[in-house]
Amino acid sequence: MTTRVIIVDDQAMVRAGFAALLAAQSDIDVVGEAPDGAQGVELSRRTHPDVVLMDVRMPEMDGLEAARRLLEPPPGVTHRPRVLMLTTFDVDDYVYEALRAGASGFLLKDAPPADLIAAVRVVASGDALLAPSVTRRLIADFARQRPATRGKPALRLKGLTERETEVLTLVARGQSNGEIARTLVLAEQTVKTHVSRVLTKLDLRDRAQAVVFAYESGLVAPGS
Repeated sequence: MTTRVIIVDDQAMVRAGFAALLAAQSDIDVVGEAPDGAQGVELSRRTHPDVVLMDVRMPEMDGLEAARRLLEPPPGVTHRPRVLMLTTFDVDDYVYEALRAGASGFLLKDAPPADLIAAVRVVASGDALLAPSVTRRLIADFARQRPATRGKPALRLKGLTERETEVLTLVARGQSNGEIARTLVLAEQTVKTHVSRVLTKLDLRDRAQAVVFAYESGLVAPGS
């Protein structure tokens, strides 16, 4: 299958470079570019991409607001692409908020070309881009600045089994399914099943939201 991608960034050279790199891949089709969030939302509504590469900081409408509009569409709009945030900074408040809104992860703009290509494929497959240590550090940094929200998030944890809670804890610490399988001595397919059940029970979109939820509910403490 071919992954349809649009690139939303206010720098024309960045858009052109990313577009050329991705379009050279046989399984990726760049179907459009936009210079700001507002035009990016309109372009996404029109072209129905699988993945939106979204810059965090742009004029007119920033990437955070654009991501919210794409991931929480108004009534009548059924298409919801995966959103991969792009940033120049390794710690950015906007990125954390974007993850809360449902973005599937983020990537530094100076990442190697192979990482960009891999990121698009990972996000398109339905997974979240949470493997890089910088992502774990970013979420931990902002979770530390925001006291854990007990109340409703903590209550929702009670619907999980003991094993599902263990799996969610390891997901929040940035472990892949393979790493979790080795830690808990389980088959990787069993871990995938547990992760799927956790997302369903907690009404979460993907692993990115699961990580944020785990911190905000108090299940995982920064640095633990």
